[in-house]
Amino acid sequence: MLNFDLNTLRAVWMHEHKVSMYDQTKLPFSLEIFTSETRAETCLAIKTMIVRGAGSIGAAAAFAMAQGALESHSVSDLEIARKAIEATRPTARDLFAAVERVFSKALISTQSAINEAIIVAEETALAGKKIGEYGNTLIRNGDGILTHCNAGWLALQGYGSALSPIFEAHKQGKTVFVYADETRPRSQGARLTAWELQQAGIPHSVIADNAAAHFMQHGKIQMLITGADRIAANGDTANKIGTLEKAIAAKFFGIPFYVAAPRSTFDFDTPTGIEIPIENRSEDELLFVEGQDVNGKLHKVRIVSPNSHAENPAFDVTPHSLITAYITEKGIFKPNELSIIR
Repeated sequence: MLNFDLNTLRAVWMHEHKVSMYDQTKLPFSLEIFTSETRAETCLAIKTMIVRGAGSIGAAAAFAMAQGALESHSVSDLEIARKAIEATRPTARDLFAAVERVFSKALISTQSAINEAIIVAEETALAGKKIGEYGNTLIRNGDGILTHCNAGWLALQGYGSALSPIFEAHKQGKTVFVYADETRPRSQGARLTAWELQQAGIPHSVIADNAAAHFMQHGKIQMLITGADRIAANGDTANKIGTLEKAIAAKFFGIPFYVAAPRSTFDFDTPTGIEIPIENRSEDELLFVEGQDVNGKLHKVRIVSPNSHAENPAFDVTPHSLITAYITEKGIFKPNELSIIR
């Protein structure tokens, strides 16, 4: 059982030039820490989703850039490191924002880069805390809340984005019930969101990805909250594949849809969602599934017809017209108010 203290929990941290993180590929079956000693190893951890979630990806990228500074002997080396980090997860805006900040400090000194990476990581965590405080004001006692993918403390370095308001509501004594989409193909909802909610003692159920509209239709869900991987200038939002379907269903049933994300996730240089790059991942994520049998042994099995192939976009883009508001560390804003935080 984890010591569930959001004031101290951090998903990624740096010590003695090494980067450590909770290995999200092992959860919920075992709680393990992965440690990378080089920039290349940290990049691999980002790419293979040992660390995932926009904010935690950003923190890991910041530390990777600091490791790159430690390993570099010239500006050219720094540029190579920067490009390698940016190539790991092309959709996540927090990654690019973090790398830019640390790279600029690396041009001054290695220690400046390390200091900036630590600041980036802690600012990300504290942004999650403020998101929780603002988002809690939207939650009523007795609400049923739908989530998609994972956006808890594992995903935002500490506190979380979409889960942070839920954690805060629970802390304030509100009764809430969370419906966690399983979020195929990586099952972040079933494996990570459910685990975080269980650790926090929050009532919840995992539901199939295609069951959300059913629960909306029967009055079980009063709001939808997700995180985001990149938000365009007009408010169009890239998030884990399947978010768009949930947003459409929520609009049909008149259920508010909130996107919880720190300022670092907003990309004001990208006008609309059409321009957001969408990462395509290996078809094996769809063709195979890993799980634990009744004896506690892990197995990876194929679940798709042996001669079939798959297409696996990691994200989709929800138009801003389907989004009620954005919960940020600066406050809550409607799509036509985003210029305030620019």
